[in-house]
Amino acid sequence: MKKFLLSLISLAVLVFVALLVFALWPTSTPKLAPAPDPDQAALIEKGRYLADAGDCTACHTVSGGKPFAGGLPIASPIGTLYSSNITPDKASGIGSYSLDDFDRALRHGIAANGNSLYPAMPYPAYARTTDDDVRALYAYFMHGVAPVQAENRANDVPWPLSMRWPLAIWRKVFAPTPEAVAFNAARYPDSQVARGAYLVQGLGHCGSCHTPRALTLQEKALDESGAAFLSGGPVIDGWLAVNLRGNPADGLGSWSKDDIVATLRSARSATHAVLGGAMGDVVVHSTQHLNDADLQAVAAYLKTLPATERQVSSFKADPATAKALAAGQEGSRGAELYVDNCAACHRTNGQGYERVFPKIAGNSSVLSEDPVSMIRLVLAGSNLPATATAPSQLGMPGFAWRMSDEEVAQLLTFIRSSWGNQAPAVTAAQVAQMRATLPKESPAVSRTDIAKP
Repeated sequence: MKKFLLSLISLAVLVFVALLVFALWPTSTPKLAPAPDPDQAALIEKGRYLADAGDCTACHTVSGGKPFAGGLPIASPIGTLYSSNITPDKASGIGSYSLDDFDRALRHGIAANGNSLYPAMPYPAYARTTDDDVRALYAYFMHGVAPVQAENRANDVPWPLSMRWPLAIWRKVFAPTPEAVAFNAARYPDSQVARGAYLVQGLGHCGSCHTPRALTLQEKALDESGAAFLSGGPVIDGWLAVNLRGNPADGLGSWSKDDIVATLRSARSATHAVLGGAMGDVVVHSTQHLNDADLQAVAAYLKTLPATERQVSSFKADPATAKALAAGQEGSRGAELYVDNCAACHRTNGQGYERVFPKIAGNSSVLSEDPVSMIRLVLAGSNLPATATAPSQLGMPGFAWRMSDEEVAQLLTFIRSSWGNQAPAVTAAQVAQMRATLPKESPAVSRTDIAKP
């Protein structure tokens, strides 16, 4: 027995040493040469546009803070990470980065000091960025961004998870190299779809949120060659990253290209979703700044993605609910709650008001298999972001203060099974789980047992 234990210990030591060597072995990357005789002003402007496309502001700028000075807290499975200062300040930012240093961080996930970056920085997606676009981004961050002296905040990650060398193993095993995923426009039927694929898969890093992840936290697919790509991701700050594939009920199957473009430009469309939460921020800081050609390209590419095999929800327009409510027939507690709390804005026919209050009938968020976003919306409400083309910052109030868990469940079950909607029922336990995550500073929000009338 003693010999067996010694053998196991020896094997464990050998495995640990092998992993350590694998992790610490330097990664060699091709050196990126500067552009020959660049038009510096044009290169900086191109970089600014690409930084918007990559939504760099979202992670590297604190609300009310100076652009790209970092310090934004980012929740992760291992603790809270804080984004870094990416202004050209030489002491606390990236001002001393060479073009090659910048490229290694952006596309390879390796900081200038050799440390591997946490994949909260979406370098597996940025690996698809072309050399020319990397040069433009570098020119912008070095010469188009004001330097800010702001020391980087230490991550709140407990030891031993705070050790960096295991990240190198993750990077080497799961992150693609730019050479392996160099973008090939010839794979796509036309130049518009190819441009959309480049933006969605690369700088837009849509898959970082909208693609499910394996237990080892890598995205299950990085492009349309994998059926899981953009099929719906994790819950982020209480909002579900929705399915962007062609599912007719809970995906983009019933959306037109114009619906997608309008939503990316203004966070609302005439016939479908109204965006809040994290995706509202994406529109404010990123997609509303893209030109029409690129927005049309993104929409064209997304519309090429087929539906997933798993389709739990469906929609077939049915006037029965609208007729019953119009006649004053409220056949369930859920129907009563809808008329009392929702019908003024979303109407008894579930059609809402164009570009102001979204329709509920056939709404892909309403029909999502996981109702977490709808539960959060009913409990805590949400605000529409103000954009250049839609400056009104409208909002929906939260009802946590007046509805019990059971009532919220009844309301949402009614909504998800009316006007032709067919989606799984919502339970009081699901509502209670979401309510427990909401801020506790408001006594009304924290209540779970509200007396029924």
